[in-house]
This record gives sequence, C-alpha cells and structure tokens, in this order.
Amino acid sequence: MSVSIPDDWLWIVILGFIVSFLLAFGIGANDVANSFGTSVGSKVLTLFKACVLGTIFEILGAVLIGYKVSDTIRKGIVDVSPYNNSEKLLLMGNLSALTGSCIWLFIATLLKLPVSATHSIVGATVGFSLVAQGSRGVGWFKLGLIFLSWFVSPVMSGIISILLFLFIRKFVLSKEKPLENGLKLLPLFYAVTILINAISIFLDGSELLHFDKIPLYGSFIISIGLAVITAILVRIFVVPWMRAKIEEKLLKCQEEGEDVPDAKYVHGNGHVDLEATSEKENVMQNASLPQADEGVSKADTALAGDSNTALLGTVVIVSEDKKIAELDGFGSGSSGDSSSSDSKDETTRATIKDHPVTNKLFSFLQILTAVFGSFAHGGNDVSNAIGPLVALWVISTEQSVAQKAATPIWILLYGGVGISVGLWVLGRRVIQTMGEDLSKITPSSGFCIELGAAITVLLASNIGIPISTTHCKVGSIVFVGRVRSNDNVDWSLFRNIIFAWVGTLPVAGCLSALMMFLLKEYAL
Repeated sequence: MSVSIPDDWLWIVILGFIVSFLLAFGIGANDVANSFGTSVGSKVLTLFKACVLGTIFEILGAVLIGYKVSDTIRKGIVDVSPYNNSEKLLLMGNLSALTGSCIWLFIATLLKLPVSATHSIVGATVGFSLVAQGSRGVGWFKLGLIFLSWFVSPVMSGIISILLFLFIRKFVLSKEKPLENGLKLLPLFYAVTILINAISIFLDGSELLHFDKIPLYGSFIISIGLAVITAILVRIFVVPWMRAKIEEKLLKCQEEGEDVPDAKYVHGNGHVDLEATSEKENVMQNASLPQADEGVSKADTALAGDSNTALLGTVVIVSEDKKIAELDGFGSGSSGDSSSSDSKDETTRATIKDHPVTNKLFSFLQILTAVFGSFAHGGNDVSNAIGPLVALWVISTEQSVAQKAATPIWILLYGGVGISVGLWVLGRRVIQTMGEDLSKITPSSGFCIELGAAITVLLASNIGIPISTTHCKVGSIVFVGRVRSNDNVDWSLFRNIIFAWVGTLPVAGCLSALMMFLLKEYAL
C-alpha cells in the first residue's frame, strides 16, 4: 500500500523517527535497571545475560501489550480536536515532545539518575500543548489520573511485594526445612507468574494480533490452562532436577570436608543459629573471642551456582552473646569485619542475606520475574518512545488529527529495538542505583520486588494508564527493604530519587515548550 505524505511535512516525520529512536535508546539505557537491576545486583544474572533476555522480552512486550498505552500517550494526554485544520502544528508538537523528553532522559542517564520516562514524555506533551493551544489543549482529567497513578503506583507495588515477601518468609524462610517447603511451593510460584502474564496478554489484548477477538471467559480459560500446565511441568521436571542438583553439591562439599550450614536452623530473617548446629565449633572456636573466617566457604559458593560466584562472602560474627553468624550476601559491597564502624546502615545490611540453599532456590524465580518485568517494561515504556511517533505517522498519512488507524506493529518493533540498543550500550550506568545502592537485595526479596512491580505495571498497561515502572520498582525496593530493616534502605538516596522524580515533568515540559516555540517562530 502506497503512503502519501505532504512534502512540507516530510522533514518533520523524518526527524521524528530519528529523535524517537534516540528517545527509545535513552529509555533502554535508563530503565534497564527497572527490569534487571535486582537480578544483576544480587549476582543471579550477569549483565550480558540480562541484556540478551532484555532484548528478547522488551520487543515481545512492545508488540503484545504496548499498543494500548501508546494510544493513551498519543491521544489521551492532549485533546487533538483544537488542531483540526492545523495538522502541521500538531506534528511539530509531537516532534517537540520527543525532543524535550529525549534531552532530559539523556541528561538523567549521564547523571545516573533513575527517572521516569513516563513523567518525561507526559510533561513534554503538556509543554508543547501549552505553547501551541494554551491550557484548553490539555486533557486535564486524564492528566489528573496519571498524576494520581504516580503516587498510587509505588505504594500499590510496594504493598503487593510486601505481601509476597511475608508469605515466603512465613512458609519458606522461617520453616525448619526451607528447602523442602520451597520446592513444594515452587510450582505455585511459577504458575502464578505465568497466570498473571497470560491474563495481561489475552485480556483486552492487541488488535493487531487479533487477541481482542478472544472472549473474556476464553482469556481466563487459556491463562488458567497455561498456569496449570506450567505448574505440572515444574513439579515433574524442575523440582526433582533442582533437588538433585542442590543435594549433589551439598554431598560434594561434605566429601571435601567443607562445613555446610544446616538449612533447617536458618531463621526467617536470614540468621544462622550456631547454637543449634553441630558445626558451631568450626565457625566460633572461642565464644569470648569472636572471630571472622577470612576465606569464602566453598559450600556457599557451590550452592550459589556458577553465576553466583561472588554472591556469598565471609562469615561475620555479629553478636558474641547471641552467637549469631551471618552469611554475607554481597561479596562486592560488604565487609567481613564486624568491628568496622563505618555506618549503622552497612552493619545492618551485612546481616541481611539468604541461606545458600534458599539462595539457589529463588535464583531461578528471580530470573523468571526479571523476564516478566522486562516484558512489562517493553509493553509500558515503549509507548513513551513511539506514542508521539505514531501520532506523527498516522496524522501525516491520514492527513487528519483524528488518528483512526491502529498503532502499526512495525513502529512498535522499532521502539522495542531502540530500547534494546540503549540497554546494551549504556544500561549499566543506572543499574547500580537500583540493584545495589538503594537497598540490600537477596534472591528471595528480589523475586518479591520484581513480581510485585511487574503485576502493577501489567495491570496498569491493560487499563491504559501509563504509570511509571521506575516508581513501581523503587516503591517495591523501599517497602520490602523497610520490612526487613529500617536501616536497610538508603533514605538519603531515596530522597534524591524523589527530587529527580519531581523535577522530571517540569524540566521535560520546559524543554519541549522551548522547542515548540522555536518551531512555531521559524518553521511554521
């Protein structure tokens, strides 16, 4: 089918495609931490593996669920009816929105600030509209709903993550035999994850893929069926394989004469009670003179898996009276010297870690939820990059502001590729803030953080409200971190992130407004 674009509009469309790809690049560079920050930070995934998985599932999410939010971005924030017979002005406005958002996102990425791409594009959209049409061009009701979501989303995500963590702590971490309990619940964890993901895809799904033709009951039947099949497969294949693998490594460590902490004496807060274990003499030879093992336990490293070689560090004696030993869960950032008085926060973080057995168990689940989060991120955030671009394309090809055509699938792919390229090139710059600095994250808490945030984002995507994945993930990290310990959260860093959130909308809006002013003066 031939496409006809007026000659005096063509340069706007071409620039729009270029700037949109740069914006998608910036989103990938900044928001990659939302999907894989916790997994990379806890050493469950390497950065390379995270990028490979991210590339696949960002694009899948963009195509399968991204169209609905893109409709909100291009038609829900600004009322397009005042632009009738002024199509070129609206084209310039969308180009200004892309430019303003792109500039701010690159600045934030260079400063390693995890800001909201959604805030950025919404602020930029409002900015150009105020210059072009004044306040009457802004959809204030829809904007109010989005404002509300910015406050509700981190709280909602945090609450969901807390509930998940409390469930896991009660029924797995605090049990006498956490490995057996964890393996019994493993099919449930996988099934719930698949169920939510499938419902989000099929329920009011993409018109481009004809998912909208599936009736409501059909969406639930398919989703429940996939969840049940997943649970059965996990129970038949994954659980026995994982049990055998963990027991094999435990046996190997015992044959080599290494001490293996007894999983049944691990408390829910991550403490290993040495009073109850027969190996306490090997860890604490003199109760009056607490010592720290200078080496790294081979048993711990083996249990952590090949990708977790730096996950488990030295044994730290925290309290002589209680005879509590802590397994350091962050080899790159914690010290085994309990006499160090750097800060109360660091001491507290050093006491928060998973037992190596449950560490291994939840590593697989954290990878699954990271993939889940990447899929949700692609569906939600690709709209921020291609929403104005879709408007540019549809308006220029239809030569009407009505924008009746559906979002083209190839533009969704274009945005997904841009996000993936940004992930590979600059993704590591912001990942440390989300994965390491804000709060101490272990595989069990990381699973809860990522699943809770992903549930929130996918629900919002299907409702059609472009909430911030950054807000959801930060909310989950802070809420779960606070449940574990008040000192487990870097409150000063959290305050700085809040300041960055508050500044994103006005800064992007001002940049977009400036761009719109220049275009009106010199190009209209």
